[in-house]
Amino acid sequence: MTSSSDTRAERAVGSHRLIVATYAVLTLAGLGRSSFQVLTKFPEAPLAYSLSVVAASLYLVVTISVALSARRAARVVAWVALVIELLGVLGVGALSVLRPDLFPDATVWSQFGMGYLFIPLVLPILGLWWLRKTPVSA
Repeated sequence: MTSSSDTRAERAVGSHRLIVATYAVLTLAGLGRSSFQVLTKFPEAPLAYSLSVVAASLYLVVTISVALSARRAARVVAWVALVIELLGVLGVGALSVLRPDLFPDATVWSQFGMGYLFIPLVLPILGLWWLRKTPVSA
């Protein structure tokens, strides 16, 4: 028979794996897309493509730091990176709605991540929630 603390621990591990896996997929997609855009079409939308590189790089940092979040230093990096990401999604999302002329091509954060089913908006919130709810073990 499992206790409620065992069930909570299993849910935390499952949530952690899902968050890391989702960030890993976003990292690969973002790095691939932004690399292609910068190498082939950069003059068409330099702001959008630069922001795509920033987002992809941030996703890589988040993937690694959340994966290693049992370590105190990685956890601090994860907190900072997730807050920066959330601010980026909110800022670029708002700017892309208010000033669409600045974004002739979309970024992962355009319109709050609408092109990615709003995952870029929801994921940092989930990551921050998970960090807040789980203890530091090392």
